[in-house]
Amino acid sequence: MSLSDTDTPPEIEARFRGRRGAFDLDVAFSFPARGMTALFGPSGCGKTTILRCMAGLERMEEGRLVVNGALWQDDKTFVPTHKRPIGYVFQEASLFAHLSVRENLLFGKRRTRATRAGLDLDEVVRLLGLTDLMGRSPLRLSGGERQRVAIGRAILATPEILLMDEPLAALDRFAKNEILPYLERLHEELAIPVLFVTHDLLEAERLADRMVLMDKGLVRANEPIDELLADPSLPLARMPEATAVLTGKVTDIDEVYGLSTLMVSGAEFLIPGNLGPVGSVRRLRVAASDVGLTRSRASGGSSILNGPVARITDVQPMGDFQMTVFLKIGPGGRGAPLLARITRKSWDTLGLEVGDLVHALIKSAALAKDV
Repeated sequence: MSLSDTDTPPEIEARFRGRRGAFDLDVAFSFPARGMTALFGPSGCGKTTILRCMAGLERMEEGRLVVNGALWQDDKTFVPTHKRPIGYVFQEASLFAHLSVRENLLFGKRRTRATRAGLDLDEVVRLLGLTDLMGRSPLRLSGGERQRVAIGRAILATPEILLMDEPLAALDRFAKNEILPYLERLHEELAIPVLFVTHDLLEAERLADRMVLMDKGLVRANEPIDELLADPSLPLARMPEATAVLTGKVTDIDEVYGLSTLMVSGAEFLIPGNLGPVGSVRRLRVAASDVGLTRSRASGGSSILNGPVARITDVQPMGDFQMTVFLKIGPGGRGAPLLARITRKSWDTLGLEVGDLVHALIKSAALAKDV
């Protein structure tokens, strides 16, 4: 359903200001009431404090919180934690060891208010892949399995907002890779807003629609993640692992060559593998180091399948010998943002300038591993 010009999408509005010891927090931001928003920044910048304030677990000197039009907190009002319809997932799963997985999940269901509808047990079990675990004790689960159960328990409480405090931080890389696809599935099907704390950029790139960038108790930026990652005024594009996020819709599946066509803003991409079904939305992570530039692209002259036209919108030096090139896909420079990391010699040899049209050459292998 599309919004008319007069409709305003519902948002969560948060503002907290105060001091804890030597630490000052002064933040004000809003985010959509659907989708996943990442609170991202280094350790100690105030991310968890914000989450605890939203849950009512901490109260700063000044605060305001509005969720779906309902006032939860201001100078005169403070809804206590047990009356806030939230789901909260901690770094550690904190399951009840004396209860089975099923009983842990049903504990969340018992907290549901009769006036709120949400996912039922079978739906949550399906989304999080818990079918074979239902009769087990939490003591017999892996770290990733326990966290999936904790997320399911929080969802079954039918919250109006789901808060997750670095839910993958306590897991090793193998367990993270195991649970990320389930979180991506929740992103696709969950109709409530999710605010999750992370200091892992990869997690934010894979999951978040929007990012609130934190630094020393302040909000540095609050933008859709594709725009924020490619913002020349922010530090993320200058990181060695700088990455652009492209979101598009699957428009075709080529079974003969094993390729999917993904339409993003400004161009079509051919991606190895079947990303179907047609009409589904998929996300690509494109590392700046996997993007090359050329002024012209002779037909049939390259094994690289994806070389969309893009316009250079900015450029920044990376040390003495590398350049980060900021691009917008499409001849008009109004499509999805993209980054390229090239040598200074390449920049000078091609005689590139801001405003030029180029072809952004992206290796298929890079796209395949990041889908």
